[in-house]
Amino acid sequence: MSSFAATTGATVAAPPSNLAPVLRVEHLSMRFGGLVAINDVSFNAGRGAITALIGPNGAGKTTVFNCITGFYKPSEGRIALQFGDPGVWEELSALTERGTRSIGRGNGVLFLLERMPDYLVTQRARVARTFQNIRLFQGMTVLENLLVAQHNALMWASGYTVLGALGLRSYARAERSAIEKARYWLERIALSDRADHPAGELPYGAQRRLEIARAMCTDPVLLCLDEPAAGLNASESAELGRYLFEIRDEHATSILLIEHDMTVVMEISDHVIVLDHGQKIADGTPNNVRNDPKVIAAYLGVEEEEVAEGGVNGNAQGRT
Repeated sequence: MSSFAATTGATVAAPPSNLAPVLRVEHLSMRFGGLVAINDVSFNAGRGAITALIGPNGAGKTTVFNCITGFYKPSEGRIALQFGDPGVWEELSALTERGTRSIGRGNGVLFLLERMPDYLVTQRARVARTFQNIRLFQGMTVLENLLVAQHNALMWASGYTVLGALGLRSYARAERSAIEKARYWLERIALSDRADHPAGELPYGAQRRLEIARAMCTDPVLLCLDEPAAGLNASESAELGRYLFEIRDEHATSILLIEHDMTVVMEISDHVIVLDHGQKIADGTPNNVRNDPKVIAAYLGVEEEEVAEGGVNGNAQGRT
């Protein structure tokens, strides 16, 4: 076991390789006028796995996230997400031809995310996201931040009327459930004793954990994390790794993350995709990607031939 895994106290256990993916990104391209930010990128995110999307600054990682989560509508390509019975993947061609957003078969549902507005990507397709910069409600309490994340469920229980405030039973049940879920996640991130404190008073690392817990309060099928280890020290990064292992293993949540900390990436990821200048240059296990000459060259800003010829004594830590 590596030093990182030993620190987290977690076992890195990749899911079986024969499982159908939870997410398929196919021939994704994104153009802004004459600028090609993403060029024909395809990859899968494994079901119940931690998949890392890495690359030097400007590689297009956040643009891919924005397309997956509905902030951008891609210029070309298909982004399909599935939960329930994986057999519904067989309906992908039919869904594409129908021009609709989703299709169901048995207890499986398949979504085409590029056809959905961002709020439906979260509400119906159950994709949750955090951002590079912490976006907590700093003046609200820690507990209130987790309750806000459950706003959609509470509004649905109220029938989208004022009846919730008038004692509607379904709303009262939903409210109790929301509080229980919030307190569950506060316990998991060791912040139960800070529940009534303003979120802005938390240490930086605790705010990072709270933001992930808030995303988990939406019961996501896919959790997208944009640089979750940014600004964390070694101890906080190790704690983050333990937390993500729990989310993956105990809640069957698939995780797609962008991260520049290569120690974190290589130790917690089941699968790694590497982008450079908007194109995919590597796709495989952490060990395979770590030793790929194209990846080393991209991070160090040199030609691949220099790496292959032994002219560079490098690793994937350079151009970030």
